[in-house]
Formats: sequence, structure tokens, C-alpha cells
Amino acid sequence: MNASTPARPPLSQASHWPAPTLHAREGALWLEDVALADIASRFGTPTYVYSRAALEAAFNAWQQALAGRRALVCYAVKANSNLGILSVFARLGAGFDIVSGGELARVLAAGGRADQVVFSGVGKSRAEMRQALEAGIRCFNVESAAELERLDAVAGEAGRKAPIALRVNPDVDPKTHPYISTGLKGNKFGVAFADALALYRRAAALPNLRITGIACHIGSQLLDPAPMAEAAQKVLGLVDRLAAEGIALEHIDLGGGLGIRYRDETPPAVADYLAPLLQVFTGRHEELCFEPGRSLVGNAGLLLTRVEYLKPGETKNFAIVDAAMNDLARPALYDAWHDVVAVTPHDGEEQVYEVVGPICESGDFLAHGRSLKVCEGDLLAILSAGAYGMTMSSNYNTRPRAAEVIVDRDQIHPVRERETVAELFASEHTLP
Repeated sequence: MNASTPARPPLSQASHWPAPTLHAREGALWLEDVALADIASRFGTPTYVYSRAALEAAFNAWQQALAGRRALVCYAVKANSNLGILSVFARLGAGFDIVSGGELARVLAAGGRADQVVFSGVGKSRAEMRQALEAGIRCFNVESAAELERLDAVAGEAGRKAPIALRVNPDVDPKTHPYISTGLKGNKFGVAFADALALYRRAAALPNLRITGIACHIGSQLLDPAPMAEAAQKVLGLVDRLAAEGIALEHIDLGGGLGIRYRDETPPAVADYLAPLLQVFTGRHEELCFEPGRSLVGNAGLLLTRVEYLKPGETKNFAIVDAAMNDLARPALYDAWHDVVAVTPHDGEEQVYEVVGPICESGDFLAHGRSLKVCEGDLLAILSAGAYGMTMSSNYNTRPRAAEVIVDRDQIHPVRERETVAELFASEHTLP
């Protein structure tokens, strides 16, 4: 076995893998009460597969950890924006964190409530602001002085008062990958902590804004609650300075970012992650808001793919599969690690493979150096793919995007049809 590949539990212990509802039955992998091989037979590959039970359990863990508190859990739509996923959370009473007008439209189409939507993001257009004002969203998380002025003007034109919070950059190191760190002073997100008080004063003077809260979000895939607790302390100090100036806040939005286990990480349980944060706010009257994404969907989903070719080489062996970097960009983008497991293991020689796709890029890989017993035609499951998988997919090389299904006990619900090539250029035109 390749030294870089951690020992994997035998198939009989598949529940030890990150996917909480993945297990072995009849010598193969099942998600809840559905065989993954049956999904591949019915829907083809590549296909994203999600577990409703895992989605609900993840959300309920947040609700239980916040029991007895004035709190709202707003699912970060960017993690996975499929209408089926959104509808599960809407039924559970979730709020939603959006970063575009398109995500707002998705939330509403899935049954989400506009008055439980917070609108984050550094580049909100005038059209998106108008759309959100007309829908009656809960709050705009404003990320710059220029956005503050634009929102006041747009709200005035619409004859409305825009509810706002400033997303404050607390300059706390989240100890995560630099591409998903968002709370340092060099990041594009939020307003500088030193500038926040003056910007709140400016917001209070603008006629078409209503200050309702404050927000911060320091990064993603957080495994240690200490940086978030540090950021919360800084934010709370600013909240009290605002109150002393007569600017009372209704809510404090602490963002999301709780990590998951992809390989050998040991993320804290939701209750343990929140405990030091909640201690900071003991006795406070403000409602607390959280924006989890990855921790709700990451390990509720996997990507099902089939081996097209095995290509041995002098220095590397390649398992060429029908999924690619256009389907799952995280490995190429972040060098992210996803476990790769055989759906129906069999006896044979174990080889170390580069698991790669058909795309014409050297960066088209899904996994490096994996010890697998595979043959052409075998099914593989790429685990922990529920977050930032389909939402970051593309049509590069004119490849139709994957199908998506949600497993609900022994039922399979198709929640996105596989694209066709004809659909990819249906809106394009040739020259006369």
C-alpha cells in the first residue's frame, strides 16, 4: 500500500468512513437502504448521490446544540444549491445564507422563506439589491463602504428601508487553507475592523438603511473552535461600543466554517465547536445567527463514477474514470483529498493508481496515489463530495454535468437530470 494512503477499514466497517449513512451490505456499498450499484444502473455515471437522513441529522445537530438560545441556522447555499437539498432544509426550518440573486431565486423556488435569508458577498449588483428588497429578505451583510452607499440609493429608489449588518473582518487567523481563509486583513471580504465603527456611524446617518446586526466569517473547514471564539470576543467588544453610541443591534451573525472529516481530520462535534462561542454570549439579548454549509452537506454526499480504462505506466498507473475535474473541481483547485472506494470490492492485485478523468488538462485528477483493487468497468465512490462539488462544476470540454439524486431510506429521488450535449449549446448561435 502507498505510504501516503491511510489504512482503510474493511468493507464490513464502512460506517467508519466519513459518510454517516454509508455501509456494507451483501458485499457492496449502500447509502441508507439503496445499493450504489443500483443507482449507477438506473441513472448512469457520473452521478452525485446524497443521503436525506445524513442531511437531516447534520442540521438537527446544530439545532440541538443551540436549544434554548435565540438562534437561527442559515444554510450556506453556495455549498450545494440543488433544489432538492434546499427543500430538505426549508422543511426543517432553516434560514439561508446567499451570495447572489440566483441563489435567492433558488431558495424561494425550494420553499425557503425570504425573511430568513441573509445576503452576503462582496459584489452585489443593483439588480440583485432590488430583487432582495422586493422579496423582503432578513438582512444584507454589507462588505464595503461603497456597497453601503449603493444600497442606500437603491433602497431609496424602491421606497424601502434596507435591513443591514456590516460584515466585519476581525483579522483572526482561522488556521485553514489560504484559499478558504476569509477573515484576515488581506482578504477581499468584509470591512476592516478598524473602520467598522465609522462605517456604522455612516450607516446610521443614511436615510434608507436600518441597522439590524453585525456579521463576521473567518474561513472554511475550521477544525479548532479557538479562532472563532477569539473573533467573537472582538465582535462583542464592537457591539458594546456601538450600543454606547445608541446603535443597538438585534442579531450577531458568526458565519459558518465548521470543518468535516475528509481523510484523518478530527473536527469537533457541533456542540463542542459552539460551546466556547456560546460562552462568550452568555446573558446577551441579541439573536445569534450561524451560516454552516460544508458541515451540513459535505459528508452527506458522494460522487459515483465508473472506471473507463486502466493505464499502467513505468512511474505511475492511471485509473481513468468517467468523472473529471469539471464534475469535482476541489482536487485540482485546492489539492483537496477525497477518499475513493470501490462500490463492489473484489479479489485481485492491489495497485497504486492516479485516479484521473478524461479532460485534456494535466490537472484533471480526482485522487493521487490510491491503493485500489479495480478492473475496467468497476464503480468507484468518491466520498465527502456533498459540498462544493456540483456547485463548482462546469461544462469544460463540452461535458454535460452529472445527474444528482437524493436517497431517502429505500427511495431514490432524482433531483437533477443529467445534462445533454444539445442543451449545452441550445442558447448559442452560428454566424450567417
